[in-house]
Amino acid sequence: MPEIKLFVAVVDDDQSVRKALARLLTANLYTAETYGSAQEFLESLKIRKPQCLVLDLHMPDFGGLDLQHHLNGKGIKIPTVVVTGHDEAGLRKRCEDAGAAAFLVKPLTSAALLGAIDRAAAVQ
Repeated sequence: MPEIKLFVAVVDDDQSVRKALARLLTANLYTAETYGSAQEFLESLKIRKPQCLVLDLHMPDFGGLDLQHHLNGKGIKIPTVVVTGHDEAGLRKRCEDAGAAAFLVKPLTSAALLGAIDRAAAVQ
């Protein structure tokens, strides 16, 4: 029987993106949990910490970069793959400075995302 690779949390305010990423991850033998907001994800940390976080940057109220800074401030280290549809000047550097292991711009390939997750988790 194939072995489950990693527990990956996906935080994105777009339900269709969450569903698609969850399907992709489970089809590739990852355990995936999805969250529609940063707050929802933070609540989940009381139960279980993921081995990797796939994080959308642009979300209402509490964006992905805000979440990265919050986790850093609490000393919570989770390898993070940032996914965004907006490749704004300086954004990649700000995310990397906040600890992101990878910065991917949509649209992205399945191989690019899965490779980034594996590389990020390996550094853990």
